[in-house]
Amino acid sequence: MAMNMGSDDAAMSEINVTPLVDVMLVLLTIFIVTAPLLSNAVPVNLPKATSDLSLTQPNTISISVTDDGTVYFTDEAVSQEDLDLRLMQTAENADSTVEIFADEKAEYGKVAKVMASIQRAGITKFTFVMQPEAIN
Repeated sequence: MAMNMGSDDAAMSEINVTPLVDVMLVLLTIFIVTAPLLSNAVPVNLPKATSDLSLTQPNTISISVTDDGTVYFTDEAVSQEDLDLRLMQTAENADSTVEIFADEKAEYGKVAKVMASIQRAGITKFTFVMQPEAIN
């Protein structure tokens, strides 16, 4: 059994961390309890809206790629060269956005070529449109 034979006047070299841990646990408990209350601090009744309006912007171009690899610019089937030409003409409008509707069975290479055409035309804003899954 080890006994301290030193004098009683020696400085204590150990730090008692128990009060620090107690304070931290109290602060943690306070944050856990108050955090959910802060997320809904201001109750607001949001207006209901019907979805009669089209979600597409006025300068939105839609490009569709079917499962057999056919590319449609808006509703007209086009070749890759014609797509490049039309995208170049469209890129003159600086705030153009392209929506890509790609069939899930379409070849990746065909979709990648469409993306490359969009990039070559200098259009920086494009999105992939997907069908939302039904929530049961």
